[in-house]
Amino acid sequence: MSTQSAIDLEIERRVNYWLTGPFDDATKAQVQQLKQKDPQGLIDAFFSDLAFGTGGLRALMGPGSNRINIYTIRQATQGLANYLRKQNPHGTLSVLIGFDSRHHSQEFAQESARVLAGNKIHVYLLDELRPTPYISFALRLKGASAGIMITASHNPKEYNGYKVYWSDGAQVVAPHDTGIVHEVDALKDLSCVKLAAIDDPHIETISTAALDGHYFGAIAPLQHFPKESHQLGSSLKIVYTSLHGTGITMVPKALRAWGFSNLHLVKEQITPDGNFPTVKFPNPEYREALQLATQHLEATQSDIAIATDPDADRIGVVARHLGQNVLINGNEMAAICVEYLCQTLTQLKAVPPKGAFVTTIVTTPLLKEIAQKQGIACFEVLTGFKYIGEKIHLWETSDPSYQFIFGAEESYGYLLGTHARDKDAIISACLIAEIALRAKLQGKTLIDTLHAIYKKYGIFREKQLSLNFNPGKEGMEQMASYMHHLRANPLQSISGIPILFIEDYQSRTRQICATHTLEKLDLPQSDVLLLHLADQSRLVIRPSGTEPKIKIYGSVTTQQYQTIDAGIKKCDAHLDTLFAGIRSVVA
Repeated sequence: MSTQSAIDLEIERRVNYWLTGPFDDATKAQVQQLKQKDPQGLIDAFFSDLAFGTGGLRALMGPGSNRINIYTIRQATQGLANYLRKQNPHGTLSVLIGFDSRHHSQEFAQESARVLAGNKIHVYLLDELRPTPYISFALRLKGASAGIMITASHNPKEYNGYKVYWSDGAQVVAPHDTGIVHEVDALKDLSCVKLAAIDDPHIETISTAALDGHYFGAIAPLQHFPKESHQLGSSLKIVYTSLHGTGITMVPKALRAWGFSNLHLVKEQITPDGNFPTVKFPNPEYREALQLATQHLEATQSDIAIATDPDADRIGVVARHLGQNVLINGNEMAAICVEYLCQTLTQLKAVPPKGAFVTTIVTTPLLKEIAQKQGIACFEVLTGFKYIGEKIHLWETSDPSYQFIFGAEESYGYLLGTHARDKDAIISACLIAEIALRAKLQGKTLIDTLHAIYKKYGIFREKQLSLNFNPGKEGMEQMASYMHHLRANPLQSISGIPILFIEDYQSRTRQICATHTLEKLDLPQSDVLLLHLADQSRLVIRPSGTEPKIKIYGSVTTQQYQTIDAGIKKCDAHLDTLFAGIRSVVA
């Protein structure tokens, strides 16, 4: 039997199970409609079971084994319950559950709670929506064994997701992530799922109003100049939008608590709404998502506009500079934060003796350049903030060689402090406001601050290219084939620039291109290729964990330029040349 035939038979088996098994009538009707009117949609919905990626589960909502629905939520939660019980066979277990503003998020949170209660695991179920980093904080506060956050972060309205956190407050990493997946895969069918009523005594509804104060208290000591901010913070004019998400519950209160009271809310976007009616993609990385905030920035003549994504773990910033509205990207803001923290902690004589920054392999190398020149350690980890959280846990437990200061990734996610173990747009908003205020008091903007960094360390510029493949199973196979091709036929140059060496995180090797020799590396294993070019440029190539696309992250730098603007244009043109070269490989 061919591989394709086996796949087709497996899809047919799954479809028949959903048509005849213990599913509600509405779900069966949806499956039947797909079968009759949308065969390709049926294949996409059933060609696989959902698997944990860098952010847990994330997929389109709808019927099917490859979709987010109450049944896949229940199955994932039963797998989590089984894994928790194996890790602690006789102890008391508890899980804290939160949810965002998306359609069905609260319902999925309740279904998760019912499964855990059915397994005699105590549940702390939040009574209102709250941001993702809040869940990381709250589960640690409660001493829970794990946490669940129902969210699809910044994805379009059709998506939802399921993030799992471990007792340390960080998203699950190896071996827990694969252990949970193994337990989910071991479930034969839905009859293995234990389900309690929503009013089961194992389910304890927790008042977010009571928890909020603990969170604000935890971040208060992270303020570097509290007296200055409370006296002069109102001179900084801030526009804020929550993009119809959870940020509205925490960010304005946090900013005001830090002294930033001159706050203008984008009223069209502050009501939580899973339809995200004013934006197509509620992602602060996209200029279009910040359009209303930018209009308010100009209308109110404010200094900065801040936007958080629906689960308030990512943050975007627009700064007013020389009469223009300038969008600051994730790498640029990370550099501004790291430089500020280096200077400020040094000024306050508060640099931890073993302080360290943590970033990811796809984030700008400028962070490492800044930290090292300031004499502070900086570590790179795999893509995904969960690996930054893993470092925090490692340093607090088995390897106390460093103390975490700040973590950043290029996709607009940052964390100051260790109150949470995931990117946190709440504390990030406070930090960015503090930096903007300090700049304003010196007659400068955040853009002036960025340009000063370039003058000091050189201009670093980054871009991302996505190679999109066909939807569903076919696209995932194309993506895998492309990665195989790159490994089987190592590139020697891109756009005429020699490649010095290629690091393959899958085989844990470095290939020296000039000599074709291989060196073994002590790297974590992942489906990633990192290409180092002769001109200090680099390209990171990795398939998405949730979609049929390959992401290519380019980074270039220059010390030779006449003006900052000219240097930026030079770097951006070079990035375009590199991407054209890598596209030609695809063709």
